[in-house]
Amino acid sequence: MDTSFDSYSKHLLNFPALGFALDLSRAPAPAGFQEKMSAPIAKALADMSALESGAIANPDEKRMVGHYWLRAPELAPQPALTAEIKKAVQSIHQFTKSVHSGSVQGAHGKFTDCLCIGIGGSALGPQFVADALGTASDKLKIHFIDNTDPDGMDRVFSNLTNKLGTTLVIVTSKSGSTPEPRNGLIESELVWKKAGLNFSAHAVAVTGEGSQLDQIAVKEKWLARFPMWDWVGGRTSELGPVGLLPAALQGIDIDALLLGAKKMDELTREKNAEKNPAAQLALAWYHLTDGQGKKAMVVLPYKDRLLLFSRYLQQLIMESLGKESDLAGKKVYQGLTVYGNKGSTDQHAYVQQLRDGLNNFFAVFIEVLKDREGPSPFVDPDTTSGDYLQAFYLGTRQALSDSGRGSITLTLKQVDAQTIGQIIALFERTVGLYASLLNINAYHQPGVEAGKKAAAETLKVRTSAILHLNKHKGQWFTPVNICKEIGLVGLEELVFKVLLHASSNPGSIESIENPDPRLTTFRHK
Repeated sequence: MDTSFDSYSKHLLNFPALGFALDLSRAPAPAGFQEKMSAPIAKALADMSALESGAIANPDEKRMVGHYWLRAPELAPQPALTAEIKKAVQSIHQFTKSVHSGSVQGAHGKFTDCLCIGIGGSALGPQFVADALGTASDKLKIHFIDNTDPDGMDRVFSNLTNKLGTTLVIVTSKSGSTPEPRNGLIESELVWKKAGLNFSAHAVAVTGEGSQLDQIAVKEKWLARFPMWDWVGGRTSELGPVGLLPAALQGIDIDALLLGAKKMDELTREKNAEKNPAAQLALAWYHLTDGQGKKAMVVLPYKDRLLLFSRYLQQLIMESLGKESDLAGKKVYQGLTVYGNKGSTDQHAYVQQLRDGLNNFFAVFIEVLKDREGPSPFVDPDTTSGDYLQAFYLGTRQALSDSGRGSITLTLKQVDAQTIGQIIALFERTVGLYASLLNINAYHQPGVEAGKKAAAETLKVRTSAILHLNKHKGQWFTPVNICKEIGLVGLEELVFKVLLHASSNPGSIESIENPDPRLTTFRHK
């Protein structure tokens, strides 16, 4: 691997005006690759242009894909959409101003905290931005319920025990029927009710017009409602009301977030693929994984504020690219595995394997030039903690190169709202371009829907098993007996699992466990 300065200069896409650079010198494409891929990447760029113009880019669901319009409403293909986007941002600003000024407040006064209830893209993006841009002087302290784990909810509620009357709750769900946010909503309502407070006077909905959640918010007279559109997928919704509302309430400059994304979009619309960072990043992913996801992408941000970026990218990339079939219906089993933590923590964790173990990955380093606000003290002569952090990044990158491991580096001048907007936009477009190269639909998620259906079926089996025990109170049954009697033969393990869970929690089901699950018995008390 050529690690010379000439090679670095040749393979560097540097944009000083944006405070952003992309270094591909340590992930060199094989000879002839650029020529081979010139037509496919040109088509991918054309596909992206059509998408931004309002083409049906999600054929399975017959939908446009318009998250790029969120930061450039004037590009929306219909004036009504442009007006809706602008109105949503304006409404967020107005509502935020009312909250911060105290003209909209809770039962116990001015809002101090904000509880965000959501799942997937309605949580991962907001969590990333909140953590990346949060400060000690945030306008509202942000909390999240992003699962249906009862203990997890209790931990969040325990931090709000004495602050419920000054806590604003944002419930985010496009349909309003997704179980995780619905359960979080129900449990939150009970907590507020137990405290003698009117939940509706503290609640805001971000949802689709006319959804179950929208209807509840209207009926119960919640404080406000903000839109979710069917042309914006969850994993690309951070720069819409889903992410902008909590960010604005926290005190983050959402106009700067949008501006950063808009500038990156302008940069990555470049038709010359060699000058387009998103196109080059997509091509790098292609040659580093043989266009088949053969290697994982390890995200190594050398900045604590970017800790959650890999979790955000996991959904954006893996939900978009993890597909069984291509657009022609051919079985292709595509995907790109993403994981990561932060530097230099990773050097004391899994970098040992990256350096000396299986060569089944490529690394994406993220370097941030600005260490902190203000000067840093010396921890060694003429050396700061930030100097050490950069040395660890440069050293790890070189160690991987010496071992023949490919890496890409994103260099950012600083972490601020505009920069975060930029990197969100960069990876959104890279995913779209890469999906075009693979001829897959990046904008649907049939596997997620399959999991939801399987969960629903599991709950039906649970109900049937418990009803059977209820009809025969006091009698002991094995899972095998239950399945024979209610026609669920073949689902014995599932019945065992759901009843074991039921008997482990307060309620009417109890069990006598046996090392052999076939001999474990259950009854209704």
